[in-house]
Amino acid sequence: MLLLLATYRLLAPGSEWRLHREWFERSAMADLLGEDLGLAEIHKLYRCHDRRLEHKQALFDHLVGRWRDLFNISFDVLLYDLTSTYFEADPPFAESDKRRHGYSRDHRPDCVQVVIALVVTPEGLPLAYEVLPGNTADNTTLRDFLARIERQYGKARRIWLMDRGIPTEVVLAEMRGADPPVQYLVGTPKGRLTRLEKDLLAKPWQQARPGVRVKLLPRDGELYVFADSANRVAKERAMRRRQLKWLWARLKQLSMMALSREELLMKLGAARAHAPAAWRLVVIAVAPEGVTFTYHLDRNRLRRARRREGRYLLRTNLTEDDPAKLWNLYLLLVRVEEAFKNLKGDLAIRPIFHQDQARIEAHIFIAFLAYCLHATLARRLHALAPGLSPRSVIEKFAAMQMIDVHVPTTDGRELLLTRYTEPDAELRLLLDKLKLALPAQSPPKITTAQIAPQPPP
Repeated sequence: MLLLLATYRLLAPGSEWRLHREWFERSAMADLLGEDLGLAEIHKLYRCHDRRLEHKQALFDHLVGRWRDLFNISFDVLLYDLTSTYFEADPPFAESDKRRHGYSRDHRPDCVQVVIALVVTPEGLPLAYEVLPGNTADNTTLRDFLARIERQYGKARRIWLMDRGIPTEVVLAEMRGADPPVQYLVGTPKGRLTRLEKDLLAKPWQQARPGVRVKLLPRDGELYVFADSANRVAKERAMRRRQLKWLWARLKQLSMMALSREELLMKLGAARAHAPAAWRLVVIAVAPEGVTFTYHLDRNRLRRARRREGRYLLRTNLTEDDPAKLWNLYLLLVRVEEAFKNLKGDLAIRPIFHQDQARIEAHIFIAFLAYCLHATLARRLHALAPGLSPRSVIEKFAAMQMIDVHVPTTDGRELLLTRYTEPDAELRLLLDKLKLALPAQSPPKITTAQIAPQPPP
């Protein structure tokens, strides 16, 4: 049952009702699992939801062991981040319910949500996740995960990679003071750059990779890494110019429109929401009375914004001083972002329509098991068929069909031939690359009793 639900979430994500009414019957899962239509009975599917969470830790322990065997994975570097997923539901809920309004990464502040914290390896393989209340602050989650990973995998010199906003100064001090010390490389809010700017000016630039240069600043037992990426400068500068151009044109439009004071304020608020970065670079003054306003560009703010575009301040307690290695470590954070993208895209974890708290968490658990299959396939493709994504491979294999051929016999019985279609040349090459072999075609079956004749149409 669990295999059916995880496979369904990977191949054709949808509701359990769709699985029960349509997908299972149209797929080859019954033949592959040796089951009948009773496996997808709707009440069985929901009962499986109710029982699966108690096996969550055992399943993840099993998966970690299998990944060690299959890919020789080590867990010396761990990536940690959070995301949110929203619900089509109407609050209020019970006090213990995790569905809450909070900062929405899905840009749906009108919906309640839960927060999902995830730890993955640089290869994108998930080690642990947790479902947290939707109003959980990012900087309150790290300490519990550090303790949890230590309990599961023992004390070791691991490197944690995190984005800014997750660790607090207190937690970072605890990581430095642990035995053995817990190493980290984290993003730092740009406000800290203001305090270090003078010291950084005296440091020389070092080339980390083509288009990326860094400055290293040791300070209080840590190493600050100030990185400048030419590609990121060009991207952020283009985004800022596009926003500023739009805002300037919009302000000019508003200045010539005949509006009431309330309408003016509402339209200014809408413009601010549409172009928040550009809004910070413009000084807008609305008259205390009447419907007039003035605006001009704050050139000092613009200069500061230009100096910081495409630049990052990182901090670490690693003893490594090779700028290329430090920058490449930080770039690994895109793997956890890819995991969230796959969960919300290919695996359609959102929106969630379940109302029961246990089934909500069970739904997320199934999505993570499907992601485990997705990540395992990605690692196998990386080694054997680089250049192909898991989704593209699944789409290629969708061309293969399994069909039942019913042949009536002369004595009134029926011969049943279950056959899969022969793969084309491209699929045969892919099977060969992945070192997979198709099973032999199923033997024919014949009914023992005569089939009642069908009435003419």
